[in-house]
Amino acid sequence: MGNIGATEIIIIALILLLLFGGKKIPELMKGIGQGVKQFKKGLSGEEEEKPKE
Repeated sequence: MGNIGATEIIIIALILLLLFGGKKIPELMKGIGQGVKQFKKGLSGEEEEKPKE
């Protein structure tokens, strides 16, 4: 990603705020966090066990 400084992060945050509005950003961040969590699980080789029915 290169060298991202505080100014670039602030600009990105402002653009996100303008595009999605204040109410949608927490939902968006939650979705991104869950995606990253699943990606990390996939990399480490962990698999969720499905309950047997």
